[in-house]
Amino acid sequence: MAKQIIHTDKAPKSLAGYSQGVKAAGLIFVAGQGPFDPATGEVVGETIQEQTRQCLKNIQAILEAAGSSLDKAVNATFILAEPEDFAGMNEEWNKWFPKDPPARQGSKLPIRPKNMKVSIAVVAEA
Repeated sequence: MAKQIIHTDKAPKSLAGYSQGVKAAGLIFVAGQGPFDPATGEVVGETIQEQTRQCLKNIQAILEAAGSSLDKAVNATFILAEPEDFAGMNEEWNKWFPKDPPARQGSKLPIRPKNMKVSIAVVAEA
């Protein structure tokens, strides 16, 4: 199976030259998504819950463009600007993954562009 680049206008465009997602080896690798509005490029929300929601909306759009969905997510990596935001991020996360959530790991965001509180990347089954 050849590698396929995934792109949708329903998720933010990359300003740094990376693909929104790549389908390969039966999986979809979604690049880290910040809480950006696809139409304006602006950060959506001031709370960690609002920003987490926007990240997951962007991921959902990319997965759907690749013919997959959030319920096929097998792994996620989240990066927080502030570790104390974990509880709020997790509160919103659990709304999107109430059952059989993907494996997950996190770290601290070294750089905080545009008041971004969170970034999330996902690997899902194709």
